[in-house]
Amino acid sequence: MSTTITATHERVDDIPAIIVHLKNMRVAELLDTHFQPNGNWQGLSLGGTTVVWLAFILSEGDHRLYRVEPWVTAHQRTLSRCIGRKVTPRDLTDDRLATILDYLSVAERWGAFERALNQSVLRVYDLQGRVARLDTTTAAAYVTPEGLFQLGHSKDHRPDLPQVKVSMSVLDPLGLPLTTTVVAGQTADDPLYLPEIAKVRQSAGTTGLTYVGDCKMAALGTRAEIVAHQDYYLCPLSAKQMPEAELDCILDPVLRDAFAPSAIRLPHADGTLDETDEPVAMGLAYTVDLSAPDQSGQSQTWQERRLVVRSLALAARQEQSLRQRVARAVTELNALDNRKQGKPRLSDEAAASHAASAILAKHRVEGLVTVTVTTDVHEYVKRRYGTRPATTVRSERVRVWAASNEVTLAHTVRRLGWRVYATNHTAEALSLAQGVAAYRSEYLIEQGFGRLKGRSLALTPLFLHNEQRVVALICLLSIALRVLVLIQFVVRRNLQQADATLKGIYPGQPGRSTAQPTTEMLLLAFRGVTLSRIKVNGQLIYHLTPLNTVQRRILALMEVPLGIYAGLVT
Repeated sequence: MSTTITATHERVDDIPAIIVHLKNMRVAELLDTHFQPNGNWQGLSLGGTTVVWLAFILSEGDHRLYRVEPWVTAHQRTLSRCIGRKVTPRDLTDDRLATILDYLSVAERWGAFERALNQSVLRVYDLQGRVARLDTTTAAAYVTPEGLFQLGHSKDHRPDLPQVKVSMSVLDPLGLPLTTTVVAGQTADDPLYLPEIAKVRQSAGTTGLTYVGDCKMAALGTRAEIVAHQDYYLCPLSAKQMPEAELDCILDPVLRDAFAPSAIRLPHADGTLDETDEPVAMGLAYTVDLSAPDQSGQSQTWQERRLVVRSLALAARQEQSLRQRVARAVTELNALDNRKQGKPRLSDEAAASHAASAILAKHRVEGLVTVTVTTDVHEYVKRRYGTRPATTVRSERVRVWAASNEVTLAHTVRRLGWRVYATNHTAEALSLAQGVAAYRSEYLIEQGFGRLKGRSLALTPLFLHNEQRVVALICLLSIALRVLVLIQFVVRRNLQQADATLKGIYPGQPGRSTAQPTTEMLLLAFRGVTLSRIKVNGQLIYHLTPLNTVQRRILALMEVPLGIYAGLVT
């Protein structure tokens, strides 16, 4: 008797783990509550469809709409079992996904959904952060007259490309996105902070938060508005708000060795501080009284602490760069009077001085290099020849000599690396070291921007042309970014509580361990998990690739039940 066997295979990978976290965040439920489609909507709900789409984005790192339908076809059983109802490819056609973007583009509804999502996430994951960070980034797109996509200052160093600007706030210490706003590419950063802070305040439902931003947030009106709501700020002051002359006056006692700044050491990951550690910075603090009107026009008066900090690493880098520029300038200056074929000679001392000034300006080392210009005069007698009488010939050669001015250079080096930060926190609430540590964690929001525009979520390059849909897509990707941040936070928190590390997630390095794994590394560990559908003489059997020890441990650290994978074969 012959046996007929047919088999099909479906990649499962990291899809179940992703969907579990989307369910924990109540994404589908909240979307269905705040976005009501019209009566013609059939099949999977708007929220359920969006969850499947987010699973595609997180698993594949691709936001293109037309790629989703064939992906659903290839993962239909996995998606249906994880979602809890039948998922068909027609539920995720590119037309339906575009319609979802149209719904998400309604600002009022998105704002209400985002607030509800934040409250749900903060409660479910027991997050008690009191610090919010704010910053902006840009994404290149297609130019549109009078639209969102405009030429402006590019955070990606491509001012030649039209762009859209994204303003975002995140919650410390995990970098969880709280609010997202999309504006035209040429919009200045300064006016974006207060609306974003107001949205954070509304989502958190409380005051007393500390807002950390760059010098664009340090506008006096912005600081006054934060004070008016009993909140706090920490931001560096720009050269306009803290002129060089004023900073020189503050640093004068330090540079004269009349005052010794405090050594600043950063706490370890567990919060402990070791006084034997090498300091990362030196600093001092002083207080000023400020008064300015808030947005309502009411005058606000408060005490502001100025943290004057010298980062030792920054100062070392700046010193190295400065000395290299000085060395290059000295080399070029000393070569000015060298004779070389095809090289014009210096005509006089004025021309030499002008050329020397240009070199000093090019290397930005004016006052740090001593330049001496002289003229060598040589006379000799040219003997008589035939009827030509003997004559005295006079020749002149302009000489340039340069050397670094070590006294001025040493003084300039001591001035490097200083920056002033402003806060309305008291010294008891935010010490000098705590202020430095808080601002140094600004990489958290930059890491989120890197994920948003990098391989993880692939916002750029943008393939959509409709402005409303681009705005909605960025908002949708902010949900995906939340998933990446939360998975990473949960795993690292569980590793820290167990005082353990995780190994087996580095390709080609099975013995390498880490206590700080990224979500991308964790999800990659599930590549190759496959669901097989085997039919033997009409009898259907499902088989799932057995999860290895590392995968099981990752699921435990993620707080994802093993049953989510086991349920695919039952």
